[in-house]
Amino acid sequence: MILTADRIITPGRTIAPGWARVVSDRVTELGEGSPPSPADVVLTGTLVPGFVDAHCHGGGGASFTVGDADEAMEVASAHLRHGTTSMVASLVTDEVSELERHVRVLGELVTDGVLAGVHLEGPWLSRDFCGAHEPSLLRPPSREDVDRLLAAGGDALRMVTIAPELDGAMDAIRRVAGAGVVVGVGHTDATWEQAGEAIGAGATVATHLFNQIRGLHHRRPGPIAALLEDERVSIELISDGVHVHPAMLRLALTAAPGRIMLVTDAMGAAAADDGDYHLGPIHVQVRDGVARTPSGAIAGSTLTMAGAVRHSVASGFTLEQAVDAATRGPAAALGLTDVGRIEVGARADLVVLDEDLAVTAVMRRGAWQS
Repeated sequence: MILTADRIITPGRTIAPGWARVVSDRVTELGEGSPPSPADVVLTGTLVPGFVDAHCHGGGGASFTVGDADEAMEVASAHLRHGTTSMVASLVTDEVSELERHVRVLGELVTDGVLAGVHLEGPWLSRDFCGAHEPSLLRPPSREDVDRLLAAGGDALRMVTIAPELDGAMDAIRRVAGAGVVVGVGHTDATWEQAGEAIGAGATVATHLFNQIRGLHHRRPGPIAALLEDERVSIELISDGVHVHPAMLRLALTAAPGRIMLVTDAMGAAAADDGDYHLGPIHVQVRDGVARTPSGAIAGSTLTMAGAVRHSVASGFTLEQAVDAATRGPAAALGLTDVGRIEVGARADLVVLDEDLAVTAVMRRGAWQS
């Protein structure tokens, strides 16, 4: 089919107006102005790549953290309706045996093409910056546990977050990165030097920068400075108006242009109602769209990627910068080569945004989603 749109955001330029030809599940032609033959679908608004969420725990009232395939399908479906066509399922700290089971269950959905991978956020995190993770289940990364979870995840394991200051962390980072899995630095009290060593060992992502991490200091710069200044590192940001002030979003964008990856860090209440939920073993209360543990710690978000794009634009990003951070940026960080961009040869994952940046239509793998 041939699609036309008022404008199409592609890597590096915006085409206005533009057209694209989709054959099967691929974009096969792309151009500016009028198409070579009459359009099959005339779209009003902006055509952007399908969103890529590298860090999501749940949505639609369901959660990845229970290790149930049907519930995981509900999460993916809920976010798909809001334009997320590629999603990594994030788990939270639990017993290693439970994580092993959950990774195997979710790995089957990766094989089936429902998910783009699995992310282990825990148990190798700092107790001082654990956030909504159960402190009693946190531990240093032993070689046995690392090998056990790498084996369970196989090709489905896409990312692991590790606090670099823990005993055995540098060896774990090297082993995980050596297995072809992305390593994120997060939930950490690391020094600037330790964060730099982690990057040298193979870490390439800052897990939800500014949240649950030692802060910036003019004499002790800490991990934030190390992550922002190293061009090898992609920067996760939760742009929801709760986790990060707009000024800090702009600071990250200025410090790391082209390296921003918007994430939702969503839990079950995303695209759902307020109420009581669970994030792994942790009880979470959602009131007025904000998720917190009973102690008051923020426990993920109720964000969708479409909402992250809108809030980023309201915070000072251009639309092109926000779309790039929701599509190409995370795809590149995760090594997903055929999604996150509208170009010839890419997968036909497309989203239509209206003038208010609301999602009006979603295509995944060349098929419109109802």
